[in-house]
This record gives sequence, C-alpha cells and structure tokens, in this order.
Amino acid sequence: MPTSGPDAMQPALRRRRRRQGFLLPFACLSAALIAAALLPGAAFADGVTPSEARRLRDEVKDMFYHAFDGYMQHAFPLDELRPLSCQGEDSLGGYALTLIDSLDTLALLGDKERFDAAVEWVGKNVRFDINKTVSVFETNIRILGGLLSAHLIASDYATGMRIQSYDDQLLHLAADLAQRLLPAFDTPTGIPFGSITSTAGGGTLTLEFGVLSRLTNDSVYERVTKNSVRGIWARRSKLDLVGAHINVFTGEWTQKDAGIGTSIDSFYEYLLKEAYKAAMHYLHHDPWYVEVNMNSGATVWPLFNSLQAFWPGLQVLAGDVDPAIRTHAAFFSVWKKYGFTPEGFNLATSTVQNGQRSYPLRPELIESTYWLFKATRDYRYLDVGRDILASLQYGAKCPCGYCHISDVETHQQDDHMESFFLAETVKYLWLLFDLAAGPDNIVENGPYKYIFSTEGHLLPATPQIALLDEHCLYAGAFCNGTAGHGYGTGDSSNKHQNANSVPFDDSRTPSDQSLSNILSTTRGYIKGVCPGLTHAQKLGISYSAEEDNSIQQNSGSSENFDESHVIKSSVQAQSSSVILISHPVASQTEEPTSGRSQYNANIVATAESVGTDTAGASSHPEDLVKETESVSEQKEINDKEIASQGSQPTEGRYLT
Repeated sequence: MPTSGPDAMQPALRRRRRRQGFLLPFACLSAALIAAALLPGAAFADGVTPSEARRLRDEVKDMFYHAFDGYMQHAFPLDELRPLSCQGEDSLGGYALTLIDSLDTLALLGDKERFDAAVEWVGKNVRFDINKTVSVFETNIRILGGLLSAHLIASDYATGMRIQSYDDQLLHLAADLAQRLLPAFDTPTGIPFGSITSTAGGGTLTLEFGVLSRLTNDSVYERVTKNSVRGIWARRSKLDLVGAHINVFTGEWTQKDAGIGTSIDSFYEYLLKEAYKAAMHYLHHDPWYVEVNMNSGATVWPLFNSLQAFWPGLQVLAGDVDPAIRTHAAFFSVWKKYGFTPEGFNLATSTVQNGQRSYPLRPELIESTYWLFKATRDYRYLDVGRDILASLQYGAKCPCGYCHISDVETHQQDDHMESFFLAETVKYLWLLFDLAAGPDNIVENGPYKYIFSTEGHLLPATPQIALLDEHCLYAGAFCNGTAGHGYGTGDSSNKHQNANSVPFDDSRTPSDQSLSNILSTTRGYIKGVCPGLTHAQKLGISYSAEEDNSIQQNSGSSENFDESHVIKSSVQAQSSSVILISHPVASQTEEPTSGRSQYNANIVATAESVGTDTAGASSHPEDLVKETESVSEQKEINDKEIASQGSQPTEGRYLT
C-alpha cells in the first residue's frame, strides 16, 4: 500500500465519500425539521408563564395519580397495569414492580400518607425467595434502585418523609435481592449472564450495587459490578468504541454496531469521560447520531432511535451544552412531526423505520428537556414540555392509565403501561414545571445533592454514600485485621455509620475464583491509612508495573508520607450518575528519581469512577488508567493550604 502520493489518499477519499453520502440527507432533514425549533417564537405558541407552569405541574400530578390509582385498583400487586382493559400482568418478577418503581415519585410529590403505606406494604409482603428467571439489568435499575431510594428517604429525618416505624426493611430486601443476583456475575469475563447481554445491561449496575455496598458495609456488590464495566471497556475497539452485545463467556462481540441508543445508551452514563470523544468523532453527524461499525467507524445504520434522546441531557451534565441544544431540537422535531417519537426514525428516508413504529411512554426526551431548562432557563423548553404533556393527555390517556402507542402515525393505543412511566416520564415532566413555578421538592430544596439513576431514582450524595472523610481504602480489600472487608473501617468511620447500616457479613462473600480475582484488582477513591498499603493504594490510584516496582524499592517514601498533606475531600453531585471527589494531594518529599516527581492531585469518580468535565471533553485511559487533562476548574481546592505545603496540583487520573 503506498504511503504517500495520490494513491495513498484514495482510501481516505472513499471513506469520506461514504460518510458524506449519509450526511446529505441528514443536512436536508435537519434544515427541514429543526429550523423552527431553534428560532424562538417560530414554532411555539405564547411562552409558558410561571402561573401556567404551576397549572401544568398540577396537571402532571393528576396524570401521575390517574395512572398510579389505576394500577393500585386494577393491577396491584401484579407488576404492571394494562390500562385499556383495566387488568394487571406480571412482567418482570411478580413483586409489585410498579409500586416499588413509584416509591420515590410519591415522596417527591410530598405524598407522605401513600409513601408510608407503600413502604410498609413492601417491607411486609415482598419476598425474593421465588423461582423466577429475571433480567439482571431491569431488576437492578427498577427494583433494587427503587428499594434503595425509598430506604434512603424513609430512614432520614432530613428528607421530611421519615417513617417512625421504619426499621430498614427495604434495605434488607435490597441486600437479599442483590445477593440472589450475584451468581449471574460468575462468568469468565465478569460480565453478568443474560440470554443476550447488552453493553448497557452489563455496564449500568454500579450505582445501585455501589450504594448498597456502602449502606451494608459489604463491598462485594460494588466490586462485581465495577469488574463488569471493566470487562466491557477492556474489550473496546482501537477506536475506543464498544458494540451492542457481547458473549459473556468468550468476551467476543456478537453485535459490533456502536451507537448511543439501543443496547448501549446508559453505559455512557458511567464511562462518559472515557467514551465521549470517540462517540462525538465517529457517531455524531451534527445534530444527529448514527450507528457505526466499532472497528472501522463506517456508518451502518443511519437511524434515530428514541433511546438516544437521553444524550442531550447527559451532555448538559458534562457541560457540553451547545451540541446538546442542537441535538435536542432535532429529536424534538421528530416528536412534533408525529406527536410522539417512534422507536426508530430513518434519517436517510425521513420516515418511521419499519418494525419500530411504537412509542412505549419513554422518558428520555423529557429527561433531556428538564436538564436543558435547568441549565439554560430558556423558556423554550417549557413549551417543549407543554407540547409533550398535551400529546400524552390527548393521545396516550386511556380508561385506567396511559397506554403505549403502537403506531405513532395512527396513534393506535396498546394495552400496556411500563413501570418507568411513573418512575421517570411523569417525574421529569413534573420536575420541569415545578422548577419553573418555584421549586418545592426534595431535589431542588432538600438537604442533599441528588443523583438520578438510569431509572430516575433519587439517590442522595450523603457522606456515607460518597465516602466523605473516610480513612480507609474504600473497597476495604487491602485492609487487614480490625479494618475488615467493608467500608469506613478506620477510626473516624463510625461518625458516618448510622442506624441504616447493616454489619458486614464475611460469610456472604462468594468464594469462587472469579470473585477472588476481583478483590485483587479493586481500586480505591480516597486516601487510606490502613496498615500494609502501598503509596498507590493509599491514594487510590494505579501505577504501571514498572512504577509499582519503583515504589516498592522506595518503600520508605510510603512509610514517611505526611498524611497531613491530604486535604479533605469535597463531594459534589454532578449528574444522574456522577459524583465529583476533589482530592488535591501534595507532592512527596521523598520521590523516586525517575521523573515522576508528583502524584495525582485530582481524582474524579462516578458511580463507575468516571467524571465529566465542564467542557464535555473525554479521556481515554490505557488499560483503564491514563494521564488526562486536569479538571481543576470543577474542584473546590484550598489554594492557600496547598501553597503553604509547597505543592502544586498535578494532572488528574481517571480510575475505572
């Protein structure tokens, strides 16, 4: 193959022509559909006023109770409501799915009476010792997340929803459920078993399992789910793209289409920092996104699918607002065209994709609308919310709830209502209008910053969950003796133990070889003082083998490390699954002389130890850990204290 001259340029030119072949219809479609959406006043009626926002908020509340009451009267305790026939069905596991998924929405609406009654019923009646085949992914985000969110609300006086008689019943149920799901992770790759394991299914588990680990002081849950994400990311292509489905036994990709939608979507909520740059380079055809081959980057599917609509909201949380605005306008133009977003919209033909004509009451577009309004306070997004609400009221409302739309062109209704309609769709719509009316809810005015899970469950960034001021390696795997195997086992950890904590039970930790391997590869976030830790382990960072050897040879520097040089971590909730842990560390006085004179100053962690910077840029770790750009602009660093210690912040390192 020639390395220079005209012949060498031919492959690149062919690739460019191949990409441009798809770009032309995108450009025409964008001009035709979204121009009005980007021009204030051109597409909407009079803007939503604060008084109308209050009326719309109340209308959404009525929408919730129409669906919730319909479920309770006609379907409970079955999983989900059939809103046309006013009957129920077991769709996931037969444990009152819709009720559990709705618990924190009841709390958000301030309905203490129904919240109390629902929590009490779930605690007394739901059991998981049943013979059912379930989806690990759906059970995690809907049931485990719902139980944990409700537990954290019901057990805390600061939320205003504390239940006097509550005695951690939901937490015990959550631990029992997670324990029953653990065998699914016993695969050669560490990715949990499924009939067809998607990237999202294996990579969207750490937030719920991680919170459970920190509440129960049993680190195994977080370890196995982090190991699953590592198992997927380690098999990314050279382009830093991941496919849609993977064989959990061989680690081979069974579907190599990379995209931001179906089967991959929520994976980006955990590894956005690592994956964002590649996604924007290969998948983004402004303002749309396509699916490409993960190895070549060639476009294979010019399709907008409704699950992509979460992406602008995620971009807002990453600080990349401008492309989020354009993409949201494009996605909403499809809603305007049909009254709903179909599961698939072909960008090349500007038509609904055959076989993907339905709208199953998905929340993703509403979620992005909420985050864009929160970031910009542009009242255009209230107009979007009003339009979406009108579509749901006039097209999806049915006798006992809200129906799936089986065909967005005919608006034919289907007799089904997913639990996420009450957990997410209604929740984000209510939050949108409440924010405009003058917010009065625990998310905006409560005692904590809240993380929204993939299912929209509210998880507070409390010190216990965020590991603020912990003095032991977070996973506890390296702590010996009295340090135990769990979280927060140092001297000061008892400050953050509360009545909600369940003692760590070592007998519950699986002893098989695959899980044992996880113990030896776990990384931490926060500096520890456990005996026997290397310098790297104390700071919660990873080194190459060469670097590890160098540090072991200079063990004195680790032993003499002045721990007063570590400033308290400050924790700040950044997104639906992002926690920023600011951890400036002074340089050591006794360093190896190999040019590594400073160690990490900044550690960014998420539910999967991934942070997003305000520019929305991305970082790509080599072997999961790599030097990246500093994100000091996001951190609250005590400059005077650093200066007094004779230290300057160094580059950040992103852990996975």
